[in-house]
Amino acid sequence: MPPTATAQPARFAAADAAARIAAASRRTQQPQSRDDLVSLSMGEPDFDTPEAVTEAARAALSAGRTHYSPLLGEPALREALAEKLTGLAGTPVGAADILVTQGGTAGLAASILGIVNPGDKVVIPDPTYSLYADLVSMAGGTVVPVPLASDLHWDLDRLAHALSDARLFVFCNPSNPTGIVHSHDELAVLAELLDGTSTIVLSDEAYADLNYSGRPFTSALSVDGLRERTVYCQTFSKSYAMTGWRVGYLSGPTDLVHAAARIHNTFNGSLNTVAQDAALAAVQSCEADVARMRTAYEERREIMSRTLSGIPGLTPSAPEGAFYQFPRYELDLPSADVVTALRAHGVAVRPGSEFGACGEGHLRLSYAANPQQITEGLRRLAQGLADLA
Repeated sequence: MPPTATAQPARFAAADAAARIAAASRRTQQPQSRDDLVSLSMGEPDFDTPEAVTEAARAALSAGRTHYSPLLGEPALREALAEKLTGLAGTPVGAADILVTQGGTAGLAASILGIVNPGDKVVIPDPTYSLYADLVSMAGGTVVPVPLASDLHWDLDRLAHALSDARLFVFCNPSNPTGIVHSHDELAVLAELLDGTSTIVLSDEAYADLNYSGRPFTSALSVDGLRERTVYCQTFSKSYAMTGWRVGYLSGPTDLVHAAARIHNTFNGSLNTVAQDAALAAVQSCEADVARMRTAYEERREIMSRTLSGIPGLTPSAPEGAFYQFPRYELDLPSADVVTALRAHGVAVRPGSEFGACGEGHLRLSYAANPQQITEGLRRLAQGLADLA
């Protein structure tokens, strides 16, 4: 009998959306600390979730609150969030315009996919959180990055030019990766630039409670001229050390929130009831825990800034919020190569290029780690940079 031909495995093409993300994405998976590696790369609090939150989850489980939740979120949580945002905005915010999401990530995804059409122009700062560009690419939009000024705040002249005919402007405040806190004056200028336009603003304020600038934090929701065009995205991950609980929420213009809800309900469905009960406890009873953690981050910021200032060839940034340092280095090497070399010295950080082309020449370090890890990680980083030099 003739030999049987070897069957060739079938090949299947993925959707264009996946290819667009792969082509555009700068995101890289970073490791957690282990015996041979100190990670200063993770944007995750090292604190345990406050006890009041975990106790509320236990109580919810004991009470059998394990069934489907309403698609927009639990009414009690949405009412509590509406009350909180009313105080923030200085004008009434209704629970009907709040969507509870599967973490801030799903909130950002639902917002962008509910706003951006193929070909739409979306303006983002450069550098900024890299997820924004990935989501715009998924939606088929066109990303227009705008380089920051030398002080890592917005370059308002460049921003004014870029915003012409933009469908959406996306930013985070305080900023990841720079730690910059945008002031009321900056946001007021943004409102002036957008006056009379149909440009929507997506304000990611995940780190709003981590503000060390010495001035009150200004939410986009509190600024006349921005409030009515802003989709506000928030998460419980950073302020309450609840990264693994995956609780976030959106608020904004009714039509946009309902569009985001349609997207979120399609690919996520409702958030589990236990996590929402836990989030309600966080809103109602954990302000002291937030203040305690904020004080600790401010102390860690000083440790990191002081130590980085003593490392030759490195210029620290001046973070005002969040828990990131964004130092510039003097080596003539791409930041991805520097990160690879530092990994061999037992310390993990993120390359500045992950956050945009203008992030090249920088590293992003997190001081959400404990002081001992920060000190040891920076010792290894200094040794690694010295060896590279």
